[in-house]
Amino acid sequence: MGRYTGPKCRLCRREGMKLFLKGVRCESEKCAIARRDYPPGQVTMRRGKPSTFGEGLREKQKVKRFYGVMEKQFRRYFAEASRSKGNTGETLLQIFERRLDNVVCKIGWAQSRAEARQLICHGHINVNGRRVSIPSFQVSVNDEVAARGDAKSQKFVRGRLEETKGRQCPSWIQAENENTKGKVVSLPTREDVSIPVQEQLIVELLSK
Repeated sequence: MGRYTGPKCRLCRREGMKLFLKGVRCESEKCAIARRDYPPGQVTMRRGKPSTFGEGLREKQKVKRFYGVMEKQFRRYFAEASRSKGNTGETLLQIFERRLDNVVCKIGWAQSRAEARQLICHGHINVNGRRVSIPSFQVSVNDEVAARGDAKSQKFVRGRLEETKGRQCPSWIQAENENTKGKVVSLPTREDVSIPVQEQLIVELLSK
């Protein structure tokens, strides 16, 4: 029996990919999927090829777990993407990328999106000089995201920056680590989405 690494690692192994649910651990050699890249349980009891519905459902669940959203919120995002012009799947992923908790995690102020949500809910993050405590807040171009100036917020963020200094900030966010600030310089594109997902399968699943 291998060492039990917790339910989050089991989710990664079940999906067959890193969902980065455990922050810095996922980027190290201690990552469970790096050591055992097969589903939990009896390896010989693998199922056959999933149906079209099953493939679409798996892609949807993958996105939900990666960004940490529930079904109702996911459906609301999909409805918003469906009403927008352009490719529905790419627009959906762009909405997820523009979440404030994702931005805070991408900059390196938190080890994971779950920790970023906690940081935001506790009031440590400002957007354009005003405190925002809603993790799902959608950032826009030219928005400035910054850690609050109090000692507690600065100490926490700077500590996390040391731990995540190897993390690469996406090109659509301009980070100023010395000032604990970040600016959204453009909207994220499909190439900026780090999770390997077939968004068209999600569109086909939810459009039926």
